Amino acid sequence: MFKKSFAIGFALCTTLAACGDTTGERLVYGAGAGAAGAAVLDGNVAAGAAVGAAANLLYCQENPHRC
Repeated sequence: MFKKSFAIGFALCTTLAACGDTTGERLVYGAGAGAAGAAVLDGNVAAGAAVGAAANLLYCQENPHRC
């Protein structure tokens, strides 16, 4: 069951990651993906949102051609 939940959460996060045209949009989309992934995996939603926002922002800064 954990593997299935993890796969669903990972798919959700990767689908929503790297979206947004502005820094604010990237933070919001990343936070949403992180929170959703944490909720699916029964984790801390606030921590998931923080990690998702930071990860999406960092990803788009490192790979601007993919955002």
